[in-house]
Amino acid sequence: MVSKIYSSTILGMEGMIIEIEVDTSPGQPLFNIVGLPDAAIKESKDRVASALKNSGFRPPHHFGRITVNLAPADVKKEGPSFDLPIAIGILLASKQIGAIPEKSIFSGELALDGRLRRIKGALPVALCGKEKGFNKVFLPMSSSEEANLVTDLAVFPVQTLKQLAKHLNNILQISPLKKETSYFEKLTKSDFENDFSFIKGQAHVKRALEIAVAGNHNILLSGPPGSGKTMLAKAIPSIMPPLNLNEAFEVTRIYSISGQTSIKKPFITQRPFRCPHHSASAISLVGGGSVPKPGEISLANRGVLFLDEFPEFSREVIENLRQPLEDGSVSISRAQGSSTFPAQFILVAAMNPCPCGFATDPDRSCVCTPFQIARYKRKLSGPIMDRIDIHIEVPKLKFEKLSSNELGEKSFDIRERILSARKHQEERFLKFKTFTNSEMSSHAIRKFCEIGEQEKKLLQSAVRQLGLSPRGYHRLLKVALTIADLAGDQKLNSVHLAEAIQYRFRIED
Repeated sequence: MVSKIYSSTILGMEGMIIEIEVDTSPGQPLFNIVGLPDAAIKESKDRVASALKNSGFRPPHHFGRITVNLAPADVKKEGPSFDLPIAIGILLASKQIGAIPEKSIFSGELALDGRLRRIKGALPVALCGKEKGFNKVFLPMSSSEEANLVTDLAVFPVQTLKQLAKHLNNILQISPLKKETSYFEKLTKSDFENDFSFIKGQAHVKRALEIAVAGNHNILLSGPPGSGKTMLAKAIPSIMPPLNLNEAFEVTRIYSISGQTSIKKPFITQRPFRCPHHSASAISLVGGGSVPKPGEISLANRGVLFLDEFPEFSREVIENLRQPLEDGSVSISRAQGSSTFPAQFILVAAMNPCPCGFATDPDRSCVCTPFQIARYKRKLSGPIMDRIDIHIEVPKLKFEKLSSNELGEKSFDIRERILSARKHQEERFLKFKTFTNSEMSSHAIRKFCEIGEQEKKLLQSAVRQLGLSPRGYHRLLKVALTIADLAGDQKLNSVHLAEAIQYRFRIED
Protein backbone atom coordinates (compact mmCIF):
# COMPACT_ATOMS: atom_id res chain seq x y z
CA MET A 1 0.00 0.00 0.00
CA VAL A 2 1.18 3.53 -0.79
CA SER A 3 0.66 6.44 1.60
CA LYS A 4 1.32 10.13 0.99
CA ILE A 5 2.22 12.79 3.53
CA TYR A 6 3.61 16.32 3.31
CA SER A 7 6.60 17.92 4.97
CA SER A 8 8.95 20.83 4.19
CA THR A 9 12.64 21.50 3.67
CA ILE A 10 14.61 24.75 3.74
CA LEU A 11 16.23 26.12 0.59
CA GLY A 12 18.13 29.31 1.40
CA MET A 13 15.64 31.59 3.14
CA GLU A 14 12.52 29.84 1.91
CA GLY A 15 10.69 26.64 2.74
CA MET A 16 9.73 24.10 0.08
CA ILE A 17 6.93 21.54 0.34
CA ILE A 18 8.18 17.95 0.11
CA GLU A 19 5.79 15.11 -0.74
CA ILE A 20 6.74 11.90 1.10
CA GLU A 21 5.50 8.66 -0.43
CA VAL A 22 5.79 5.41 1.51
CA ASP A 23 5.25 2.03 -0.18
CA THR A 24 5.09 -1.27 1.70
CA SER A 25 5.24 -4.57 -0.19
CA PRO A 26 5.91 -8.24 0.69
CA GLY A 27 9.43 -9.59 0.38
CA GLN A 28 12.76 -9.67 2.15
CA PRO A 29 12.98 -6.89 4.79
CA LEU A 30 14.45 -3.78 3.21
CA PHE A 31 14.11 -0.11 4.17
CA ASN A 32 15.19 2.29 1.43
CA ILE A 33 14.95 6.11 1.19
CA VAL A 34 15.31 7.76 -2.22
CA GLY A 35 15.04 11.38 -3.48
CA LEU A 36 18.51 12.87 -2.81
CA PRO A 37 18.57 12.43 1.00
CA ASP A 38 21.66 13.50 2.94
CA ALA A 39 23.40 11.36 5.57
CA ALA A 40 21.09 12.56 8.38
CA ILE A 41 18.01 11.44 6.41
CA LYS A 42 19.57 8.09 5.48
CA GLU A 43 20.25 7.48 9.17
CA SER A 44 16.59 8.18 9.94
CA LYS A 45 15.85 4.55 9.00
CA ASP A 46 17.33 3.42 12.32
CA ARG A 47 15.75 6.24 14.34
CA VAL A 48 12.30 5.62 12.83
CA ALA A 49 12.53 1.85 13.32
CA SER A 50 13.47 2.18 17.00
CA ALA A 51 10.91 4.94 17.63
CA LEU A 52 8.10 2.81 16.13
CA LYS A 53 9.10 -0.27 18.12
CA ASN A 54 9.51 1.61 21.42
CA SER A 55 6.19 3.40 20.89
CA GLY A 56 4.31 0.10 20.69
CA PHE A 57 3.91 -0.15 16.90
CA ARG A 58 5.07 -2.86 14.52
CA PRO A 59 8.57 -1.96 13.27
CA PRO A 60 9.31 -1.65 9.53
CA HIS A 61 10.87 -5.12 9.07
CA HIS A 62 7.43 -6.67 9.76
CA PHE A 63 6.17 -5.36 6.43
CA GLY A 64 8.94 -6.65 4.15
CA ARG A 65 10.12 -4.08 1.63
CA ILE A 66 9.60 -0.38 2.45
CA THR A 67 10.44 2.36 -0.04
CA VAL A 68 10.30 6.02 0.96
CA ASN A 69 10.40 8.61 -1.83
CA LEU A 70 11.06 12.30 -1.13
CA ALA A 71 9.62 14.31 -4.02
CA PRO A 72 10.64 16.27 -5.99
CA ALA A 73 13.49 13.82 -6.42
CA ASP A 74 15.93 16.32 -7.97
CA VAL A 75 16.09 18.60 -4.89
CA LYS A 76 18.69 17.89 -2.22
CA LYS A 77 17.10 17.30 1.20
CA GLU A 78 18.91 17.53 4.51
CA GLY A 79 18.37 17.25 8.23
CA PRO A 80 16.51 14.93 10.61
CA SER A 81 13.17 16.76 10.39
CA PHE A 82 11.80 14.08 8.01
CA ASP A 83 11.81 11.45 10.79
CA LEU A 84 8.26 12.22 11.90
CA PRO A 85 6.59 12.29 8.45
CA ILE A 86 8.40 9.08 7.44
CA ALA A 87 7.17 7.35 10.61
CA ILE A 88 3.61 8.63 10.07
CA GLY A 89 3.80 7.49 6.44
CA ILE A 90 4.78 3.97 7.53
CA LEU A 91 1.96 3.84 10.10
CA LEU A 92 -0.48 5.06 7.45
CA ALA A 93 0.70 2.59 4.78
CA SER A 94 0.51 -0.31 7.28
CA LYS A 95 -2.95 0.80 8.48
CA GLN A 96 -1.82 1.27 12.07
CA ILE A 97 -3.43 4.70 12.02
CA GLY A 98 -6.42 6.12 10.17
CA ALA A 99 -6.42 8.93 7.64
CA ILE A 100 -4.44 12.07 8.39
CA PRO A 101 -6.10 15.53 8.31
CA GLU A 102 -6.16 17.23 4.92
CA LYS A 103 -3.81 20.17 4.21
CA SER A 104 -1.44 19.13 7.02
CA ILE A 105 2.36 19.34 7.28
CA PHE A 106 4.46 17.13 9.56
CA SER A 107 8.02 17.84 10.63
CA GLY A 108 10.17 16.65 13.53
CA GLU A 109 13.20 14.67 14.64
CA LEU A 110 12.55 11.41 16.51
CA ALA A 111 14.42 10.12 19.53
CA LEU A 112 14.78 6.34 19.81
CA ASP A 113 12.03 6.21 22.43
CA GLY A 114 9.59 8.12 20.22
CA ARG A 115 10.01 11.60 21.72
CA LEU A 116 10.20 14.56 19.34
CA ARG A 117 13.25 16.81 19.35
CA ARG A 118 13.53 20.47 18.33
CA ILE A 119 14.18 21.22 14.66
CA LYS A 120 15.71 24.14 12.77
CA GLY A 121 13.60 26.31 10.53
CA ALA A 122 10.17 25.86 12.12
CA LEU A 123 9.15 29.41 11.15
CA PRO A 124 10.05 29.05 7.42
CA VAL A 125 8.26 25.67 7.43
CA ALA A 126 5.11 27.28 8.81
CA LEU A 127 5.30 30.26 6.45
CA CYS A 128 5.80 27.96 3.47
CA GLY A 129 2.82 25.83 4.53
CA LYS A 130 0.57 28.86 4.80
CA GLU A 131 1.69 30.20 1.39
CA LYS A 132 0.98 26.82 -0.26
CA GLY A 133 -2.55 26.52 1.15
CA PHE A 134 -1.94 24.24 4.17
CA ASN A 135 -3.81 25.11 7.36
CA LYS A 136 -2.33 22.69 9.92
CA VAL A 137 1.23 21.93 10.95
CA PHE A 138 2.38 19.25 13.43
CA LEU A 139 5.73 20.07 15.07
CA PRO A 140 7.75 19.14 18.16
CA MET A 141 6.50 21.02 21.19
CA SER A 142 9.89 22.76 21.56
CA SER A 143 9.57 24.24 18.03
CA SER A 144 5.85 24.99 17.99
CA GLU A 145 5.94 28.43 19.67
CA GLU A 146 8.16 29.70 16.87
CA ALA A 147 5.77 28.47 14.16
CA ASN A 148 2.80 29.86 16.09
CA LEU A 149 3.91 33.38 15.10
CA VAL A 150 2.27 32.70 11.71
CA THR A 151 -1.37 33.76 11.58
CA ASP A 152 -4.16 31.70 10.01
CA LEU A 153 -2.29 28.46 10.65
CA ALA A 154 -3.14 25.89 13.33
CA VAL A 155 0.04 24.71 15.07
CA PHE A 156 -0.19 21.38 16.93
CA PRO A 157 2.56 20.81 19.53
CA VAL A 158 3.56 17.13 19.65
CA GLN A 159 5.55 15.51 22.45
CA THR A 160 5.79 11.89 21.26
CA LEU A 161 5.04 9.75 18.23
CA LYS A 162 2.57 7.70 20.28
CA GLN A 163 0.67 10.84 21.32
CA LEU A 164 0.36 11.96 17.68
CA ALA A 165 -0.80 8.51 16.58
CA LYS A 166 -3.55 8.56 19.23
CA HIS A 167 -4.60 12.01 18.01
CA LEU A 168 -4.81 10.76 14.42
CA ASN A 169 -6.84 7.73 15.61
CA ASN A 170 -9.22 10.07 17.51
CA ILE A 171 -8.25 8.51 20.87
CA LEU A 172 -6.49 11.59 22.28
CA GLN A 173 -7.00 15.21 21.31
CA ILE A 174 -4.02 17.54 20.75
CA SER A 175 -5.21 21.14 20.87
CA PRO A 176 -3.60 23.75 18.61
CA LEU A 177 -1.68 26.52 20.32
CA LYS A 178 -3.43 29.79 21.06
CA LYS A 179 -1.96 32.74 19.19
CA GLU A 180 0.44 34.70 21.39
CA THR A 181 0.63 38.51 21.12
CA SER A 182 3.10 39.30 23.92
CA TYR A 183 6.08 38.72 21.61
CA PHE A 184 4.94 41.49 19.29
CA GLU A 185 4.43 43.85 22.22
CA LYS A 186 8.10 43.45 23.16
CA LEU A 187 9.17 45.08 19.89
CA THR A 188 8.58 48.56 21.31
CA LYS A 189 10.19 47.86 24.69
CA SER A 190 13.86 48.60 25.26
CA ASP A 191 16.10 46.97 27.84
CA PHE A 192 19.83 47.53 27.29
CA GLU A 193 22.81 46.89 29.52
CA ASN A 194 24.96 49.60 27.88
CA ASP A 195 23.87 53.23 27.77
CA PHE A 196 25.69 56.16 26.17
CA SER A 197 25.30 58.20 29.37
CA PHE A 198 27.74 55.88 31.15
CA ILE A 199 30.51 56.46 28.59
CA LYS A 200 32.75 59.34 29.66
CA GLY A 201 33.70 61.98 27.08
CA GLN A 202 34.03 61.07 23.37
CA ALA A 203 31.24 63.48 22.41
CA HIS A 204 32.42 63.72 18.79
CA VAL A 205 32.49 59.90 18.49
CA LYS A 206 28.97 59.64 19.91
CA ARG A 207 27.87 62.21 17.35
CA ALA A 208 29.41 60.13 14.55
CA LEU A 209 27.67 57.00 15.84
CA GLU A 210 24.36 58.87 16.01
CA ILE A 211 24.74 59.81 12.33
CA ALA A 212 25.75 56.24 11.43
CA VAL A 213 22.64 54.77 13.07
CA ALA A 214 20.29 57.46 11.76
CA GLY A 215 21.24 56.76 8.14
CA ASN A 216 22.43 53.15 8.46
CA HIS A 217 25.99 54.13 7.53
CA ASN A 218 29.13 52.03 8.03
CA ILE A 219 31.69 53.45 10.45
CA LEU A 220 35.33 52.82 11.37
CA LEU A 221 36.66 53.65 14.85
CA SER A 222 40.42 54.10 15.17
CA GLY A 223 42.27 54.72 18.41
CA PRO A 224 44.77 53.37 20.96
CA PRO A 225 43.95 50.40 23.20
CA GLY A 226 41.55 51.22 26.01
CA SER A 227 40.18 54.40 24.44
CA GLY A 228 36.63 53.00 24.55
CA LYS A 229 36.05 51.74 21.00
CA THR A 230 34.46 48.44 22.08
CA MET A 231 32.35 50.06 24.79
CA LEU A 232 31.02 52.62 22.30
CA ALA A 233 30.22 49.89 19.77
CA LYS A 234 28.36 47.77 22.33
CA ALA A 235 26.19 50.75 23.27
CA ILE A 236 24.97 51.23 19.68
CA PRO A 237 21.89 48.94 20.04
CA SER A 238 20.60 51.27 22.78
CA ILE A 239 20.18 54.11 20.27
CA MET A 240 18.78 52.05 17.38
CA PRO A 241 15.08 52.28 16.46
CA PRO A 242 13.03 49.22 17.51
CA LEU A 243 12.38 46.55 14.91
CA ASN A 244 9.13 46.81 13.06
CA LEU A 245 7.04 43.67 12.58
CA ASN A 246 8.32 42.87 9.07
CA GLU A 247 11.96 43.32 10.12
CA ALA A 248 11.40 41.15 13.20
CA PHE A 249 9.96 38.33 11.09
CA GLU A 250 12.88 38.59 8.64
CA VAL A 251 15.46 38.43 11.45
CA THR A 252 13.63 35.60 13.23
CA ARG A 253 13.50 33.58 10.01
CA ILE A 254 17.29 33.84 9.64
CA TYR A 255 17.87 32.82 13.26
CA SER A 256 15.38 29.96 12.89
CA ILE A 257 17.23 28.57 9.86
CA SER A 258 20.48 28.81 11.81
CA GLY A 259 18.97 27.03 14.82
CA GLN A 260 19.52 30.04 17.10
CA THR A 261 15.99 30.51 18.36
CA SER A 262 14.90 28.79 21.58
CA ILE A 263 11.81 27.79 23.54
CA LYS A 264 12.17 30.86 25.75
CA LYS A 265 13.02 33.15 22.83
CA PRO A 266 11.12 32.01 19.72
CA PHE A 267 10.81 35.55 18.36
CA ILE A 268 13.68 38.05 17.92
CA THR A 269 12.46 41.36 19.35
CA GLN A 270 15.68 43.40 19.42
CA ARG A 271 18.11 44.36 16.69
CA PRO A 272 21.00 41.88 16.43
CA PHE A 273 24.51 42.75 17.56
CA ARG A 274 27.06 40.27 16.18
CA CYS A 275 30.71 40.36 17.19
CA PRO A 276 32.67 37.52 15.52
CA HIS A 277 36.29 36.88 16.54
CA HIS A 278 39.00 37.96 14.12
CA SER A 279 39.91 34.30 13.53
CA ALA A 280 36.51 33.70 11.87
CA SER A 281 36.60 32.02 8.45
CA ALA A 282 35.10 33.47 5.28
CA ILE A 283 32.25 30.91 5.33
CA SER A 284 31.36 31.62 8.96
CA LEU A 285 31.24 35.35 8.25
CA VAL A 286 29.58 35.46 4.82
CA GLY A 287 27.75 32.11 4.84
CA GLY A 288 28.04 29.06 2.63
CA GLY A 289 28.57 25.33 2.88
CA SER A 290 27.53 22.51 0.55
CA VAL A 291 23.95 23.49 1.38
CA PRO A 292 24.16 27.30 1.77
CA LYS A 293 23.48 28.62 5.27
CA PRO A 294 23.51 32.22 6.55
CA GLY A 295 26.71 33.59 8.07
CA GLU A 296 27.41 36.34 10.60
CA ILE A 297 26.59 39.14 8.15
CA SER A 298 23.09 37.72 7.68
CA LEU A 299 22.66 37.08 11.40
CA ALA A 300 23.48 40.80 11.81
CA ASN A 301 20.73 41.75 9.32
CA ARG A 302 18.81 44.87 10.46
CA GLY A 303 21.36 45.27 13.25
CA VAL A 304 25.08 45.74 13.83
CA LEU A 305 28.08 43.71 12.70
CA PHE A 306 30.98 44.70 14.97
CA LEU A 307 34.42 43.68 13.74
CA ASP A 308 36.91 44.44 16.50
CA GLU A 309 40.61 44.45 15.60
CA PHE A 310 39.54 44.89 11.97
CA PRO A 311 43.00 44.50 10.34
CA GLU A 312 43.56 41.24 12.24
CA PHE A 313 40.89 39.52 10.13
CA SER A 314 42.36 37.70 7.16
CA ARG A 315 42.42 39.69 3.93
CA GLU A 316 40.18 37.10 2.24
CA VAL A 317 37.53 37.53 4.92
CA ILE A 318 37.63 41.33 4.71
CA GLU A 319 37.43 41.34 0.90
CA ASN A 320 34.38 39.05 1.02
CA LEU A 321 32.49 41.95 2.61
CA ARG A 322 32.64 44.02 -0.58
CA GLN A 323 29.49 42.80 -2.31
CA PRO A 324 27.30 42.57 0.84
CA LEU A 325 28.27 46.11 1.87
CA GLU A 326 27.27 47.38 -1.57
CA ASP A 327 24.11 45.35 -2.19
CA GLY A 328 22.71 44.68 1.29
CA SER A 329 22.50 40.98 0.50
CA VAL A 330 24.81 38.05 -0.21
CA SER A 331 24.36 35.50 -3.00
CA ILE A 332 25.93 32.08 -2.52
CA SER A 333 26.16 29.93 -5.65
CA ARG A 334 26.59 26.17 -5.66
CA ALA A 335 26.27 23.47 -8.33
CA GLN A 336 22.66 22.80 -7.25
CA GLY A 337 21.68 26.47 -7.45
CA SER A 338 22.13 29.75 -5.63
CA SER A 339 20.70 31.17 -2.42
CA THR A 340 20.38 34.83 -1.47
CA PHE A 341 20.43 35.92 2.16
CA PRO A 342 19.70 39.46 3.42
CA ALA A 343 22.67 41.37 4.85
CA GLN A 344 21.40 44.88 5.53
CA PHE A 345 23.57 45.70 8.54
CA ILE A 346 25.63 48.57 9.92
CA LEU A 347 29.30 47.66 9.81
CA VAL A 348 31.10 49.00 12.87
CA ALA A 349 34.81 48.29 12.60
CA ALA A 350 37.43 49.10 15.24
CA MET A 351 41.20 49.15 14.88
CA ASN A 352 44.38 50.40 16.45
CA PRO A 353 46.41 53.04 14.58
CA CYS A 354 49.39 50.67 14.35
CA PRO A 355 50.36 47.10 15.38
CA CYS A 356 51.47 48.13 18.86
CA GLY A 357 48.48 50.46 19.17
CA PHE A 358 50.20 53.59 20.49
CA ALA A 359 50.90 55.67 17.36
CA THR A 360 48.28 58.26 18.39
CA ASP A 361 48.68 57.88 22.18
CA PRO A 362 50.15 61.09 23.68
CA ASP A 363 51.47 59.22 26.74
CA ARG A 364 53.05 56.16 25.11
CA SER A 365 55.71 55.81 22.46
CA CYS A 366 55.05 53.78 19.33
CA VAL A 367 57.63 51.04 18.70
CA CYS A 368 56.46 50.16 15.17
CA THR A 369 58.54 50.89 12.10
CA PRO A 370 56.96 52.78 9.18
CA PHE A 371 57.04 49.53 7.18
CA GLN A 372 55.14 47.65 9.92
CA ILE A 373 52.49 50.38 10.10
CA ALA A 374 52.12 50.44 6.30
CA ARG A 375 51.79 46.65 6.15
CA TYR A 376 49.25 46.72 8.98
CA LYS A 377 47.04 49.26 7.21
CA ARG A 378 47.53 47.68 3.78
CA LYS A 379 45.28 44.78 4.84
CA LEU A 380 42.37 47.22 4.47
CA SER A 381 42.10 47.70 0.73
CA GLY A 382 40.87 50.84 -1.01
CA PRO A 383 37.57 49.26 -2.12
CA ILE A 384 36.75 48.24 1.46
CA MET A 385 37.68 51.64 2.92
CA ASP A 386 35.65 53.32 0.19
CA ARG A 387 32.55 51.45 1.42
CA ILE A 388 32.94 52.80 4.95
CA ASP A 389 31.09 56.12 5.13
CA ILE A 390 32.42 57.49 8.41
CA HIS A 391 36.01 57.39 9.67
CA ILE A 392 36.46 58.68 13.22
CA GLU A 393 39.40 58.94 15.61
CA VAL A 394 38.79 57.78 19.20
CA PRO A 395 41.39 59.50 21.41
CA LYS A 396 42.60 58.34 24.78
CA LEU A 397 40.70 60.04 27.61
CA LYS A 398 42.45 62.22 30.16
CA PHE A 399 42.18 61.56 33.89
CA GLU A 400 39.89 64.54 34.47
CA LYS A 401 37.27 63.06 32.16
CA LEU A 402 37.60 59.56 33.56
CA SER A 403 37.25 60.66 37.20
CA SER A 404 34.27 62.95 36.53
CA ASN A 405 30.90 61.85 37.96
CA GLU A 406 29.01 63.80 35.33
CA LEU A 407 26.78 61.61 33.17
CA GLY A 408 26.56 62.12 29.43
CA GLU A 409 23.46 62.32 27.26
CA LYS A 410 21.16 59.33 27.67
CA SER A 411 20.67 56.82 24.88
CA PHE A 412 16.92 57.48 25.05
CA ASP A 413 17.39 61.13 24.03
CA ILE A 414 19.74 60.20 21.18
CA ARG A 415 17.32 57.53 20.00
CA GLU A 416 14.48 60.07 19.87
CA ARG A 417 16.49 62.23 17.45
CA ILE A 418 17.30 59.16 15.38
CA LEU A 419 13.63 58.15 15.26
CA SER A 420 12.77 61.64 14.02
CA ALA A 421 15.46 61.39 11.30
CA ARG A 422 14.23 57.92 10.29
CA LYS A 423 10.69 59.33 10.00
CA HIS A 424 11.98 61.92 7.51
CA GLN A 425 13.57 59.10 5.51
CA GLU A 426 10.43 57.00 5.63
CA GLU A 427 8.40 59.88 4.17
CA ARG A 428 11.10 60.65 1.59
CA PHE A 429 11.33 57.09 0.27
CA LEU A 430 7.62 56.32 0.36
CA LYS A 431 7.59 55.55 -3.39
CA PHE A 432 11.03 53.89 -3.42
CA LYS A 433 12.22 50.43 -2.37
CA THR A 434 14.49 52.18 0.11
CA PHE A 435 14.29 52.62 3.86
CA THR A 436 17.41 54.59 4.89
CA ASN A 437 19.75 57.11 3.28
CA SER A 438 22.57 54.58 2.94
CA GLU A 439 20.43 52.48 0.59
CA MET A 440 19.76 55.31 -1.88
CA SER A 441 20.27 54.60 -5.58
CA SER A 442 21.94 57.04 -7.99
CA HIS A 443 18.50 58.13 -9.15
CA ALA A 444 17.40 58.85 -5.57
CA ILE A 445 20.63 60.79 -4.89
CA ARG A 446 19.98 63.04 -7.91
CA LYS A 447 16.42 63.61 -6.73
CA PHE A 448 16.99 64.26 -3.03
CA CYS A 449 20.54 65.64 -2.82
CA GLU A 450 20.20 68.86 -4.82
CA ILE A 451 22.88 71.45 -3.97
CA GLY A 452 23.60 75.07 -4.85
CA GLU A 453 26.71 76.71 -6.29
CA GLN A 454 28.34 77.29 -2.90
CA GLU A 455 27.88 73.63 -1.96
CA LYS A 456 29.25 72.52 -5.35
CA LYS A 457 32.47 74.50 -4.77
CA LEU A 458 32.86 72.94 -1.34
CA LEU A 459 32.33 69.45 -2.76
CA GLN A 460 34.72 70.10 -5.65
CA SER A 461 37.45 71.06 -3.20
CA ALA A 462 36.73 68.01 -1.03
CA VAL A 463 36.78 65.59 -3.96
CA ARG A 464 40.08 67.02 -5.18
CA GLN A 465 41.82 67.03 -1.78
CA LEU A 466 40.51 63.68 -0.56
CA GLY A 467 40.76 61.94 -3.94
CA LEU A 468 37.21 60.64 -3.62
CA SER A 469 35.94 58.03 -6.06
CA PRO A 470 32.41 58.38 -7.50
CA ARG A 471 31.28 55.91 -4.83
CA GLY A 472 32.94 57.97 -2.11
CA TYR A 473 31.33 61.13 -3.48
CA HIS A 474 27.87 59.55 -3.39
CA ARG A 475 28.41 58.19 0.10
CA LEU A 476 29.48 61.65 1.28
CA LEU A 477 26.18 63.06 -0.01
CA LYS A 478 24.25 60.30 1.77
CA VAL A 479 25.94 61.12 5.09
CA ALA A 480 25.28 64.85 4.57
CA LEU A 481 21.59 64.10 3.94
CA THR A 482 21.43 62.14 7.21
CA ILE A 483 22.98 65.10 9.04
CA ALA A 484 20.29 67.31 7.51
CA ASP A 485 17.60 64.86 8.67
CA LEU A 486 18.94 64.98 12.24
CA ALA A 487 18.85 68.78 12.08
CA GLY A 488 15.30 68.72 10.71
CA ASP A 489 16.33 70.52 7.50
CA GLN A 490 14.68 69.75 4.19
CA LYS A 491 17.65 70.60 1.94
CA LEU A 492 21.40 70.11 2.04
CA ASN A 493 23.58 73.10 2.82
CA SER A 494 27.27 73.82 3.39
CA VAL A 495 27.06 73.05 7.14
CA HIS A 496 25.80 69.52 6.51
CA LEU A 497 28.38 68.92 3.80
CA ALA A 498 31.25 70.29 5.90
CA GLU A 499 30.46 67.91 8.76
CA ALA A 500 30.13 64.97 6.34
CA ILE A 501 33.48 65.83 4.74
CA GLN A 502 35.33 65.65 8.05
CA TYR A 503 34.20 62.03 8.40
CA ARG A 504 35.81 61.09 5.07
CA PHE A 505 39.38 61.73 6.26
CA ARG A 506 40.76 58.23 6.40
CA ILE A 507 43.07 56.87 9.05
CA GLU A 508 45.97 56.70 6.59
CA ASP A 509 45.57 60.35 5.49
